[in-house]
Amino acid sequence: MRAAGVAALGLAFTVAGLAFGSPSLIVPGFALLGLAGAAVLWIELSLRGARVERVQGPARIVEGDAYPLELRLHRGTVPPPGGEVSDALLGDSIATGPFRPDAITAEIMMPRRGRHVLDDTAWVIGDPLGLHSRTVKAPVGGELLVVPRIESVRIGGVASVDGEGAGAASAGEEGAAHIREARAVEFEVDGLRPYRHGSSASRIHWPAFARSGEMHERRIVAGAEATPLVALDAEDAADEEALDRAVRAAASLCVHLAPGAGCAILLPGSRVPSVLDSRLRGWPSLHAKFAIVRSGAPTRLPARSAGLRGGVFWVTARAPGAGLLPRSAGPGNHYLVSAFEPRGAVAFQVAGCFGVAASSRQRPLSKAAA
Repeated sequence: MRAAGVAALGLAFTVAGLAFGSPSLIVPGFALLGLAGAAVLWIELSLRGARVERVQGPARIVEGDAYPLELRLHRGTVPPPGGEVSDALLGDSIATGPFRPDAITAEIMMPRRGRHVLDDTAWVIGDPLGLHSRTVKAPVGGELLVVPRIESVRIGGVASVDGEGAGAASAGEEGAAHIREARAVEFEVDGLRPYRHGSSASRIHWPAFARSGEMHERRIVAGAEATPLVALDAEDAADEEALDRAVRAAASLCVHLAPGAGCAILLPGSRVPSVLDSRLRGWPSLHAKFAIVRSGAPTRLPARSAGLRGGVFWVTARAPGAGLLPRSAGPGNHYLVSAFEPRGAVAFQVAGCFGVAASSRQRPLSKAAA
């Protein structure tokens, strides 16, 4: 406490001046004592009734978007001499003016997905000389969820969906209306086959007809439409950047595949896939689960007898050459989507990841994955 040190120095000057009868020591001694006392008294009085308030912002945003941070400073009965405000989202503290401190507003870029606790907001009230200070803390402001960005899938260098990826992500959070207007990715999955005369018109895959002029229908497996499975492999991720790319790629594939015949999503640590229908109902909750994926938990493909999937899109963040498709994928047209560029022919690209046609005859990743 610097005020105590200044007061001790002032007391020493005063005692020395009185002992030696020297007014030149007594005067600065009294001045230092008065300065320290005034600083402490002013800060302690200005602390009464002072508070800092965090204005409630959005509960979730898309990674890469800005979070509107607003902190309101309420002074007490005695105006404060000055201070500074710190927050977990702010890189550096922001100085506040004296007497009538202004509100703190800032646009904080959130480049990484995940859950962020909105706390550690503090207003440090102190005198200009730094002799004394006290801290006023704001209540915990809840949590901010940063969900992964949705990006376009590119086949042969052409984006499969019009518009920017961030716009699609925002639409996914506000509702499924805009996403349903996006065209499904036209992969050769088990869910499509040439149209057979007499089949119901509801089974016709209109995006494929618009592209090629040939009629295709969704394949029926065990009395239901075959649904592609997007499986995210986060075990033994090469690094955090690779994992983030893989998460964005998996989420983007879900949004682009679902409008066709729906899709199933298998996240690390889950035993049963989640099903996303063609209207993308339930996507906000699934999007939130993608936001908190961490490296380590294994991904186990369910048995094909579950009847949930056509082709498998195995999205992996492992090092190049390590993320092979598990044998349990079974026969079918599958894709290996890696966060690293492969040597073979690339069928499509999404969110910095590369998709190649894969065979389930490859050796499994591990005993857990197999």
